Amino acid sequence: MIHQDVDQLRYPIGKFEMPSEVNQQQLTSWIQSISNFPGTITSLTANLSTEEKKLTYRPESWAIKQVVHHCADSHMNAFIRFKFTLTEDMPTIKPNFEERWAELNDGKADDLSDTLLLLTALHSKWTRLLRGLSEADLKREYVHPQYGKHFSLEEAIGLYAWHCEHHLAHVRIIWRMCA
Repeated sequence: MIHQDVDQLRYPIGKFEMPSEVNQQQLTSWIQSISNFPGTITSLTANLSTEEKKLTYRPESWAIKQVVHHCADSHMNAFIRFKFTLTEDMPTIKPNFEERWAELNDGKADDLSDTLLLLTALHSKWTRLLRGLSEADLKREYVHPQYGKHFSLEEAIGLYAWHCEHHLAHVRIIWRMCA
């Protein structure tokens, strides 16, 4: 294990911070991160052995294979949250217990091929949706009961772009260890 501060390993790109104002350039950059994610994570994991996919990026973290499966689970939920928010008035979304999901047999599978295919298709569809959002759509909100907070779709785009980069940084820690 690389000897670094555990918080640095947990949040290698820092925690998400929503800017006070979001301009079109920032929004385009976030959507591009979401769009690029499947190709990048596929490239980073393509040559990892089964044993390397079981490695963790910090003490008491998920294995890299669990991180990849988690991203599919999380991003499927995100896509559905966007759909609910675009078609309902301020829906209350259903949170999920990601730690429990990561322990299910599909979240611990060594084979990433189906998950990577799912991410590719999902992100293609999600990116198409995001690129078509109007200014009014971006301001639509959902309620997240776990945090007792309203999230605008604009903020959610930023959060999920960060989520993509955050987990890519975790995979890169392992990738560098195995290179």
